[in-house]
Order: sequence, then C-alpha cells, then structure tokens
Amino acid sequence: MSVTEGDICPDFTLQATGGRTVARDDYKGRPFVVYFYPKADTPGCTKEACAFQEALPALGRIGIEVIGVSKDKMSALEKFAAKYDLAFPLASDEAGGVVEAFGAWVEKSMYGRSYMGIDRATFLIEADGRVAKIWHKVKVPGHAKAVMDAAAALA
Repeated sequence: MSVTEGDICPDFTLQATGGRTVARDDYKGRPFVVYFYPKADTPGCTKEACAFQEALPALGRIGIEVIGVSKDKMSALEKFAAKYDLAFPLASDEAGGVVEAFGAWVEKSMYGRSYMGIDRATFLIEADGRVAKIWHKVKVPGHAKAVMDAAAALA
C-alpha cells in the first residue's frame, strides 16, 4: 500500500524522543511534516535531521511541526537526538506498521543484492489531514528548503 497526494494521512501513534508520544490525531487542524529515514546517526540521516532542525524556526513561524520516523529502537533515537540537539520528535516504528502504511518500506538494491528498507521519504500533511505533497527517494541537500517552500505555499 502506498499513500498518494490527496489521500488522508494514515493513522499512527508512536513512542518518540523526550518521553513523547506522537499521533496523527495530535495534529488535527494543523499542518505537519512526517519524514522517514533509514537509520539514526548515519551520515545522510544526520544531515537530513540537522537540516530539519535548522528549518524548525522558519517552519514554526508558518505553523508546521516535524516528526522523523525510523525503525530504530528508542534508545538509539534518544542518543541521536541528544547528540545533535534535535528538538523535534524522532519516533520509533520498530514493528514497521507506520512505515508500511505510508508506503516507505520498499525494495532496495546495493551491489547487486536486493533487500527491504526504508525509502527516504517526506510527507507534507495539510491541516485537514490530507497529504499535500510527497517526496520519495529524497536527496538530502536542499530538501528541507523544498519542504519549507511547499509548506509556506499551504499557509
């Protein structure tokens, strides 16, 4: 299953860093961003998280909150968030149900070997709960700015 633009955001409730829980229904009436990344504290994922952290003040001014989701254990996410001083919630989806519901669990290949993994993907959700924009196979440089520009267009 894969979410497409215009769909209602899949329901989710996940444990997140800082003793928080994040749930779709917490954001009712407010736009937000959910981004999926393969593994905490790896080079690309660190650059992406830090770029979203840098964009938080600007996103906050237009009323957008950010949630990062991976299949990492909470302990790894807490370390990652502390190491880079990430203020937004990083949520753990160890079971993978939310990753699958969004269509971010995909077949990948490296060195001729196929395996399943998380697609670096971002979903901009409108205040009415519909998916406004989707980015798949995200390239990190400039991505946070592209998300911010798309979010500003909603405001």
